[in-house]
Amino acid sequence: MTGPTDRERWGAVLTDAFRGPDGQAVPVITRQLTPEQAATLAGGMPDDVRVFVPDDEVLAGFALGASPTGALAYVDSSGGILAYTEAPIGPGHLAAAAVAELLSATFAGTLAGLRSEAGLLDVLNSVGRQLTAQLDIDHVVQHATDTATEVTGAAFGAFFYNLVDQYGESYTLYTLSGVPRSKFERFPMPRNTAVFGPTFDGAGTVRSADIVQDPRFGKNEPYYGMPEGHLPVHSYLAVSAISPTSGEVLGGFFFGHSEPGRFTERHEYLAEGIAGYAAIALDNARLYERERNLASELSRSMLPVVPDVDGLDIVTRYLPAASGLKIGGDWFDVIPLGSGGTAFVIGDVVGHGVTAATVMGQIRTAIRSYALLELAPSEVLGHVSKLTERMPHAGFATCFYAVHEPAAGTLTYANAGHLPGVLLDTTGRIEQIGEALAQPLGVGRVFPQETAEFPSGSRLLLYTDGLVESRTRDLTVSMGWLVDTLERLVGTEDDEAVVDRLIAELTGGDHDDDIALVHVRHRGEPAVPDLSLHGRADNDHVNTARQQLTAWLESQGLSVERVDDIVLAVYEAMANAVEHAYAGQQPGPLELHGARAADGLTVTVVDYGRWKTPDPTDTIRGRGRGLIEVVSDHNATIQREDGTTVVMTWKPQ
Repeated sequence: MTGPTDRERWGAVLTDAFRGPDGQAVPVITRQLTPEQAATLAGGMPDDVRVFVPDDEVLAGFALGASPTGALAYVDSSGGILAYTEAPIGPGHLAAAAVAELLSATFAGTLAGLRSEAGLLDVLNSVGRQLTAQLDIDHVVQHATDTATEVTGAAFGAFFYNLVDQYGESYTLYTLSGVPRSKFERFPMPRNTAVFGPTFDGAGTVRSADIVQDPRFGKNEPYYGMPEGHLPVHSYLAVSAISPTSGEVLGGFFFGHSEPGRFTERHEYLAEGIAGYAAIALDNARLYERERNLASELSRSMLPVVPDVDGLDIVTRYLPAASGLKIGGDWFDVIPLGSGGTAFVIGDVVGHGVTAATVMGQIRTAIRSYALLELAPSEVLGHVSKLTERMPHAGFATCFYAVHEPAAGTLTYANAGHLPGVLLDTTGRIEQIGEALAQPLGVGRVFPQETAEFPSGSRLLLYTDGLVESRTRDLTVSMGWLVDTLERLVGTEDDEAVVDRLIAELTGGDHDDDIALVHVRHRGEPAVPDLSLHGRADNDHVNTARQQLTAWLESQGLSVERVDDIVLAVYEAMANAVEHAYAGQQPGPLELHGARAADGLTVTVVDYGRWKTPDPTDTIRGRGRGLIEVVSDHNATIQREDGTTVVMTWKPQ
């Protein structure tokens, strides 16, 4: 069962209000009023409940067909009830009717006022939610200016605020609403005059019905009022935006209108409320911007310096996530190797923050260390995986490691759970390489390596998942899109522009995660021909190699002293291989490789034997290694599973 409606309850109240001269109830007739009749009675449709005592003229218009001695009407927004009687009524009824009419009018006025205040609070709450949810300073200030200009009824509004850049320099900016920027851009910034001072100092709100009549107006050089061409301002309202945390005046809102007397106390209250929310939003946005800049600077400070490599054009990018404050775990590296090759590395430690950055730094350092030992890609990732397994909080880490061998024109690579690389050959054919070769670092134990041709004109692209993965796109679809986009863009512009357009098209300028990227183009312009000699580990091959090495070095324009030093060191390395690599068996292969680059010259001696353990009591032998140490700028002996590699480098003269 349901109870009586509001109208039924009011009908009962009205009926009970009719009393005769003796105070007793009298017969009452009730009649439903149409919305039109209710509007006639109330002088318009009321928003709230009202009680009226209709006069004889109004009652006559209702054509009741009777002569009421008393009447009361209940009216609301949908109609009403008319109650009347033809019986004699006493003075008590008349007094009650008058009081009811007065109280209902008072109640309606109070309710209208409360509704107005509630509406004002709703406006402020809505604006506050929208402003404080934003972290972009430009959006915050423009939204606040637009909203405040609208709710105050101003012809135009402006917000002047100070911004401190990453170098600590402070400068003043402003937003406008209601008028084009061209209306103000030729005027100087407002100064701390008697009119503007209270706003910029945070002394309080200034509201003037006609600012040109204000005694503070027109007292300052050079304009003594508004500059020529300024929009006319009479009504003036200015409010400070003050940080609730520091008390700093962040800026000031200024509103104007060409007509006087347009701004009321309510407008002032609204403007102050919006200024308060704007100050909170600005505090949040400035803190976010500082933290984001710090995270970005930390990320960039950890990036390597990309070297110049003869014959290769290398483009790298690191872009922090469009949102978020924490440093990421994406990284890349380009490592020149002593043998003349170049290692390209891309990796990702899942997560953000100090932990991810620390793990990333440790893994990157380990990879660089093993790379400089000239280990094969599979061995580099194998050693690093074992280290990662022992790192606390290592989590999920992936890495793609590739080595370009310029002499062989190849790219040898291994992949630890990372996204595949993209290889584009000289015919324009694109393939994804290294897909699903092995598990991530710290999980996988074996990392198979593969080799691809990488001649002049070839390109390699390595990237992290931020380039292709988002909340709204399937990863597989995005990777296909990457291949198609790269194929379309290659050759249309220089490499830098191609990379930037690739990122822009794939992300739309907004990416959820960090992006690291390495793009390599084999330009095929070696500075000098490389030297590559193959023979058996015997004295005849050593002597022949020494002669060819001497001729090759002399063709580079090196000094006699430098040629002699290099030949001496290389001879010692080859002689050691002849003596120790194949002891007790037939001489095996012995290789000599020489490469000249902008950063110096590298000579590598390679054998495929197994050296015997040196005799610690023999103090005469082993002096060849000491000689190599003295005459080379850098050298390394690498014990491989299938032999030994000696790498010697010399800096440019």
